[in-house]
Amino acid sequence: MVEGLIGKKIGMTQSFDEGGNASPVTIIKAGPCTVIQKKINEKDGYTVLQLGFIEEKGLRKPSKPLVGHYVKSGIPPVKILREFQFAINEEVKEGDQFFVDIFQAGDKVHVVGMSKGKGFAGVIKRWGFHGGKATHGSMFHRRPGSVGASAYPSRVVKGKKLPGHMGNERVTIKNLTVVQADKENNLLVVKGAVPGANGGYLLIKKANFSPESYKSEKPKPEEVKPEKPKTGEKPEQPKPEEKAKKPGAEAKPDKPKSEVEPEKPKTEEAKPEESKPEDVKPEEIKAEPSKSEKLKPEESKPEKDKAEQSKPVKSGPEPSESESSKEEKKE
Repeated sequence: MVEGLIGKKIGMTQSFDEGGNASPVTIIKAGPCTVIQKKINEKDGYTVLQLGFIEEKGLRKPSKPLVGHYVKSGIPPVKILREFQFAINEEVKEGDQFFVDIFQAGDKVHVVGMSKGKGFAGVIKRWGFHGGKATHGSMFHRRPGSVGASAYPSRVVKGKKLPGHMGNERVTIKNLTVVQADKENNLLVVKGAVPGANGGYLLIKKANFSPESYKSEKPKPEEVKPEKPKTGEKPEQPKPEEKAKKPGAEAKPDKPKSEVEPEKPKTEEAKPEESKPEDVKPEEIKAEPSKSEKLKPEESKPEKDKAEQSKPVKSGPEPSESESSKEEKKE
């Protein structure tokens, strides 16, 4: 949807409503308007449509560069080119046309035009001054009067209402009501007066038109750049807890304080160190003797001596060697 159209003032008349009340209206020939150029923000810095108002008589003797400007639209050069905002969500291209049906009865529009030129005018006609007395030798009738200041600032202040050129200015009449929109004849009927003389060009714009380009264009996500450490400051090192965590391990939720079991004091039991036989010293070994050690001849001698002592001693001659050997064999 486009913001408005280019039109041409035809004249004024009156219309009657259902109650029979007459109201002054202005008839405007609005459109058709063709898209000559589409300007976009990336290329031209702003987003608008350049529309051309099609008339029966086109532009006389157009220059070659101007003819090339109208090639894409497919129409001959026209007299009036104006720019309008549009809804960027809709696809619009060069050569598309817009008609008066973009307005509906009851819509509010702003009409822009050039006012009638009045030429050089005095302060009474231009600004509505009262003037002086007309009789009794007043000698002050239609003059502006005193305009300067005293010693300071000793000049005429800017913006002072003085005689000068009147009319032929750009004027905007706001919030006019659309009475009728005739698409077949490209006529728009607006309640009230519009600036300019009959045959003058007008711009008809929708009141409170807000293009959707600002809503549809989503801001690009800003790339988060890593902050460089300032000079003299050391980069932050990760905490030891973060180092202990593995990248693939999932963080388990912490248990509530009520469920956490109290830690038991750890008692370090002294385990006997296994010592190798090479390192062990004979002085440090204090273990019970094994069976093999009990059967050693050195330790068995005293037992034999005790056994011999317990035996009864025989009186008589000592036995000979042969007898002693026989006794030992018997034992």
